[in-house]
Amino acid sequence: MSTIVETHDDHGHHGPAKGLTRWLYTTNHKDIGTLYLWFSFLMLFIGGAMAMVIRAELFEPGLQIVQPEFFNQMTTNHGLIMVFGVIMPAFVGLANWMIPMQIGAPDMALPRLNNLSFWLLPMAFGILISTLFMPAGGPNFGWTFYAPLSTTYAPDTVTFFIFSVHVMGASSILGSINIITTILNMRAPGMTLMKMPLFVWSWLITAYLLIAVMPVLAGTVTMMLMDIHFGTSFFDAAGGGDPVLFQHIFWFFGHPEVYIMILPAFGIVSHIIETFSRKPIFGYSSMVYALTSIAVLSFVVWAHHMFTVGMPLAGELFFMYSTMLIAIPTGVKVFNWVATMFRGSISFETPMLFAIAFVSLFTIGGFSGLMLAIVPADFQYHDTYFVVAHFHYVLVPGSLFGIIAGVYYWLPKWTGNMYDETLGKLHFWLSFFSVNLTFFPMHFVGLAGMPRRYPDYALQFADFNAIVSVGAFIFGFTQLLLLFIVIKSIRTGKKASDEVWEDTKDWGLEWTLDSPPPYHSFTVQPEVK
Repeated sequence: MSTIVETHDDHGHHGPAKGLTRWLYTTNHKDIGTLYLWFSFLMLFIGGAMAMVIRAELFEPGLQIVQPEFFNQMTTNHGLIMVFGVIMPAFVGLANWMIPMQIGAPDMALPRLNNLSFWLLPMAFGILISTLFMPAGGPNFGWTFYAPLSTTYAPDTVTFFIFSVHVMGASSILGSINIITTILNMRAPGMTLMKMPLFVWSWLITAYLLIAVMPVLAGTVTMMLMDIHFGTSFFDAAGGGDPVLFQHIFWFFGHPEVYIMILPAFGIVSHIIETFSRKPIFGYSSMVYALTSIAVLSFVVWAHHMFTVGMPLAGELFFMYSTMLIAIPTGVKVFNWVATMFRGSISFETPMLFAIAFVSLFTIGGFSGLMLAIVPADFQYHDTYFVVAHFHYVLVPGSLFGIIAGVYYWLPKWTGNMYDETLGKLHFWLSFFSVNLTFFPMHFVGLAGMPRRYPDYALQFADFNAIVSVGAFIFGFTQLLLLFIVIKSIRTGKKASDEVWEDTKDWGLEWTLDSPPPYHSFTVQPEVK
C-alpha cells in the first residue's frame, strides 16, 4: 500500500508531495503521528499559558490581574485543552508512530481515515479557542460543564463549545476504530495477542474505552443543545428535568476518560523500565490482565465524583467499594514495575528518570484517589484543592511524564539522531522539582478547606499559594527547554546507533531477544560484559 502522496506539475511529471501538501494530504502513519505530537505540543503551551494566568491571579489574595469572569473562562479552557488537546492527541500520536512498527504492519489499516482523524482536531480547537475572542466570552462553567450552569446560565458561545466537543469526539472515535482494526488484522505472522508489546495492549484497551464512552459525551452535549435551543428540560428542574442526571451521564463518560488518559502511559513506562533495567517485564500476563480489569472497573465507579449529591447509602457504599477495588490492579502494575527494576542492571538515562518519577508520583495520586473514595472523607475533600492536587498528580507526573518519557525514549528511532542527554536530565530535574512544588502544597490548602475554581481566597492560604504559583511558572518555562531539546536533536543531534540505549553506557548484553534471559530473573542475572 503506497502512502506517499503523488503530485502533478505542469509537465505531467509525478513526484512525492513536498512542503505543506505533504502534511495536508499525508496518509503515512509516521507523518500523522508527527502531526499529532506537534499539535499536542502547541496546545500544551496554549493550555499552559492559561494555567499561568490562573496561578498569577492566585499568587496572592485579592483580585489582581483578571476579572472573575475571565478567570472562570481560563479554568474551563485550561482543563478542556489539557485533557482533549494535549494528553489524548499526544497518546494518539505515539500510537500512530509506534503501533504499526511494534506489530510488524506496513501502516495503519485505514490511512485516509487516519488523516481525517487528525485534521478534525485543529478545527475543533480553533472553534473552542475562538470563543474567547467573541463578545459573549468563552465557556466559563468549568471543564466538567455541569448543567444548568452550562445551559440556562451559559454565555451564547456555549453552542460553539458543543460543536467543538462533537468534532473532538468524532476524531477520537475514528482514530480508535483505526487502531483496533490495525491491531486485530495486521499483526505479523506469529505475533499472537499475548506476544504483543504492552504499549500495543494498552492502546487496544484504550481504543475500546474511547468507542464505548465518546458517544455518551456526544449524547450529553446534544441534550444540552436541546435544552438551550429547543425548549426541552433534560437538566432544568423548572421544567421537570434533573441537574443530577447531567452529572450521571457526564461522569459515565468522564471516569473511563481519565483511564483513557493514563493507560497508554502504563504501556510506555513498561517498555522503558524493562529497557533500562536490562530485564524483561516482570509478570507480562498479569500486566495485561491488570490493564483489562482497570478498564472494565472504570465503567462502574462513575458516581464517586458525585458523593455529595445526596445519593442513597447503598449507592454510596457500592461506588466506594468498587472505587477502592481499582487500587488492586493498579497496585499489581506498580509491583510489577518495581519487581522489573529489582536486581536489574539499571542505568538512569532521561527516559528512565521520567519513568521512575512516573511510578512514584503517580502512586501519590493513586493514594489521594483512595482517600477520595472514602465517602465520609470525600464529604470534606469535595470541591477543595485536595481534589485538584489529586487529579493533577495523576495527569501531570502521570500522563504528561509518561508522554515525555516516550518522546525521549523513541526520539532516536523517529529522527535517527540522539538528543542531548545533559539537557534531558536538566529538563527532568527541573520538571520533577517544580511539579512537586506546584501540586504537593495543594493537598495542604485543600485539607484546610480552600475551595477550587475561585479567583480569590482567605488570607491563611496566601503562603502556600505563593509557593504553588512559583512552582507552576518554573514548570511552565521548563517545558520550553523540552522544545529546544527536540529541535536541537532533529537539527544537530549526533547520529543514533542501531543499539541506541546500549551504546550510552557501552554495555553489551549476553542475551538479546533471540536468546531470552532466564525466565525467573530473581535468582539468575544476565551476565553483563
